Amino acid sequence: MWKNFKLNKFLLLIPLTSLMFCFNSPKNEDEKMQTIMVSVKNTLSYLHYSPKPINDAYSKDVYKLYFDLIDSGKRYFLQSDMDEFAKHETKLDDYLNQGDLTFYKLTVDRLYQRTDEIDKMIQDILSKPINLEEDETLTLEPKLKKAPANKQEQYNEWKKFIKYNILQEIESMNSKEETQKEKKDSVQRYKLKDTIKYQPLAPEQKLQKATGEVKDLVQDMFRRFKKRKKIDLFTVYMNAYTEVFDPHTNYYSPKDKEDFDTNFTGKVIGIGAIIQEKKGNLYLGALTIGAPAWKSKQLSDGDKILKVKSKPNEDAVNVVGMLSDEAVRLIRGEKGTPVTLTVQKKDGTIKEVTMIREEVAIEDTFARSIVVGSPNGKKYGFINLPSFNADFENPNGRNASDDIKNEIIKLKKQNIEGIVLDLRNNGGGSLTEVGDIMGLFMQSGPYVQVKDGNGKIQTLKNKNETPIWTGPLVIMQNEASASASEILAGAMQDYGRAMIIGSPQSFGKGTVQTFVELNRFLNTEDDFGALKLTIQKFYRITGESTQRKGIVSDIQMKDLLTYAEVGERYDDYALAWDKIPATNFQKVNYFNIQALEKASAERLAKNTKYQLLLEAAQWREKLDKEETITLNINKFNELTKQRKAQIEKFKSLTKFDSGLQFTMYQSEVEREKKDEAFKKKSEIWIKNLKKDLYLQEAMNIMADMGIKS
Repeated sequence: MWKNFKLNKFLLLIPLTSLMFCFNSPKNEDEKMQTIMVSVKNTLSYLHYSPKPINDAYSKDVYKLYFDLIDSGKRYFLQSDMDEFAKHETKLDDYLNQGDLTFYKLTVDRLYQRTDEIDKMIQDILSKPINLEEDETLTLEPKLKKAPANKQEQYNEWKKFIKYNILQEIESMNSKEETQKEKKDSVQRYKLKDTIKYQPLAPEQKLQKATGEVKDLVQDMFRRFKKRKKIDLFTVYMNAYTEVFDPHTNYYSPKDKEDFDTNFTGKVIGIGAIIQEKKGNLYLGALTIGAPAWKSKQLSDGDKILKVKSKPNEDAVNVVGMLSDEAVRLIRGEKGTPVTLTVQKKDGTIKEVTMIREEVAIEDTFARSIVVGSPNGKKYGFINLPSFNADFENPNGRNASDDIKNEIIKLKKQNIEGIVLDLRNNGGGSLTEVGDIMGLFMQSGPYVQVKDGNGKIQTLKNKNETPIWTGPLVIMQNEASASASEILAGAMQDYGRAMIIGSPQSFGKGTVQTFVELNRFLNTEDDFGALKLTIQKFYRITGESTQRKGIVSDIQMKDLLTYAEVGERYDDYALAWDKIPATNFQKVNYFNIQALEKASAERLAKNTKYQLLLEAAQWREKLDKEETITLNINKFNELTKQRKAQIEKFKSLTKFDSGLQFTMYQSEVEREKKDEAFKKKSEIWIKNLKKDLYLQEAMNIMADMGIKS
């Protein structure tokens, strides 16, 4: 949850000079990082909702988190390195206060040194025969691992890691061969035309091929790391400092902030093409139908990108060997400006293609609806909202509330009798959108209370007196529904306006963030990035915080995430749950929760697919928590055989059909005829909806609720 919060009035209470560190532009990269450190420290201390004392205890927490971020698998640093680093464990607070790069440069220089050494180690490991008959095990759980005592131990650990990846590649080949054999047997059994290629490899061939695949994979991993600039790792270092305050306070470099804005607004200015990185080269991936790359009729999926000319008066930049995100930034630019790509086609010919950049929408960010035909013969509306997106910079830009409004209008024209709003996996977004969306379903009233670091409480209200849908409403959530999703679900639950169904509880993120540009405190035109800062906590209208506890569903249905450690309550640095006085509000009481809950529980108890899904979820979580795995190929194959037998038991879940019928709007049917990408996405979306057991139960609950408009 974050919002477009204006800091001006708030900052009048703070002596701005105390937040300033550097009055002149830094002369080099070191000075820039020092400036960022002190600016981040001052911003945290003055503006964070619950500032921590910058002391030795804080330093120890930062130290621990930093190594969890930079070497979580304990594969890069030796124990001798860690012993050397430990001398700084209680000094990180002093380094932050002073803008001292001593510890950062020590650890990062050592990381690059160890990476070079490990790269050579792996080349040596892969130059020799790989013996998968040895009786070895690999420790998977980082908490059980220690830093390698010496280089030989480090060599052995990387060798185990390589073996594990080779075993996985071999298993992947085995699975593909089994699938091809099943297809071929089926074709021959029914005497169909046999076009199935089935050429099983010998064990030695599989080992050789798998080793080559892993070699390419690891070499690419190290190549990408070495291409990274050291200042990129500085972001990781700064986030160790910020995330100890709370997990949602983060430092964003200028390019990270650009990526965030792109995802938040759901739009990008570019050519509409995925850029893929393969073995040091960049290739065009899928082209967005209707976007500049597609409209050029000269580019296609698989073209190798050689050069990018970002501006007409600049030379083209050779992008061979460049990281994909760097090339993407060359391709993006201002709307209406030209960009030229030099590509090598699959036939080897070289072509220069100039396009005019356009605004390309990331449609997966936006709400979408469809009409659902239920087995009871009634039609209901289903709206999926991936995020509470908003475009604060453009008054004509898209936002979630307008999108939802448009979808409701379309659904009402289809004479639907109830609406299911899907907030599963919706991580939040703009706070202001919550009230606007609430106003589409009910009359005015408070929807959230917000408390700042000084204890001041503000009640935000939806002021809409003319809701456009007053009929039955079900809201779906899961453990990944967070922030704005929780505010909306919580408010609708407190009013009794909607039934909340899904996981036992949502994510539990009850904090509000804003972006603070570090430049505002510095006398410079340079871009120092921004701090996404927790400035408030929000509370339900009942006074209860959603922090850590989330929203408890009215009708609880466990899922694949229920048994995993997903949620704010699992984070060591998450802010605490608390409570404030309730605000005045009037319940509307649309339905009898107890009766609906009882009917659903009876259905789910008899639903064999649901019970099987829960068993699969528990089994999967048990696998995820396995601490070691064998590296002996015979034992590994036996283990895989056991797992496949278990997976076979759960295979029927993939063939589940809810029996629900989905009808697209005529305008979308027409669009499919012209937009291949949209057609493919729609097919996949509907296919997944048909397999959605939880949506099936949502429709059953909707039928139980009856009609009340």
